[in-house]
Amino acid sequence: MEQKIQEIKNIFQAATVNELPAFLAVYQDDRRPGVAALVKRAQKMISDYEREIARTEKMKEYEKRYDSFSYICGIDEVGRGPLAGPVVAGAVILPKDCDILYLNDSKQLSEKKREELYAVIMEKAIATGLGFVAPQRIDEINILQATYEAMREAVSKLNPQPDLLLNDAVTIPGILVKQVPIIKGDAKSISIAAASIIAKVTRDRLMVDYDTVYPEYGFASNKGYGAKAHLEALKKYGPTPIHRQSFIKNLI
Repeated sequence: MEQKIQEIKNIFQAATVNELPAFLAVYQDDRRPGVAALVKRAQKMISDYEREIARTEKMKEYEKRYDSFSYICGIDEVGRGPLAGPVVAGAVILPKDCDILYLNDSKQLSEKKREELYAVIMEKAIATGLGFVAPQRIDEINILQATYEAMREAVSKLNPQPDLLLNDAVTIPGILVKQVPIIKGDAKSISIAAASIIAKVTRDRLMVDYDTVYPEYGFASNKGYGAKAHLEALKKYGPTPIHRQSFIKNLI
């Protein structure tokens, strides 16, 4: 008795990407349009998966180049540009056999994908660290020095401590560990990408929390950046304690 298309669809939907080749082996000669469409979808999913594996392997270039080091740490920051909220740095040591896919510059990922990857990174990483510098400190020492301070804090929280840092573009003063600055590193290194993701998710969650305290400014949606609604609220209500005075002095 011929298998119903709905039954085949249920099998397809329950299959993992690693099980799809077996699905193809069984159903690729079935000429019914409904099954042929499922076969085409399975082939595309396999192709996309293989392409992602290749992209991720390319992003391991620096991790492979410095494989002789025991604990390679990627580090990145988020929040240099906003008018409000902290600057947050992330530091991540991934295992050498890391199998996490879809790691990328956090700005290139959807919020949903970042949240998914955050959970995977926190589960699979050897160590993670986060550093925070508040708006008042940013005003005191400037955003570049605040970024370095956040990065040093993030690295200090790692256990074990790294013996190599892969940095997104910068060389951090005051750190004795060997550093490798990589331009656009969050798109070229899985370790830096992972750091970018945990920093971005952490800061975004903080700004959502601040939105409940200061609902007029739309922090949940603009995350403290100079969106039109945020600027209008700033002019109407004035600054909050989480605004960076050095960033807004010419706006109000």
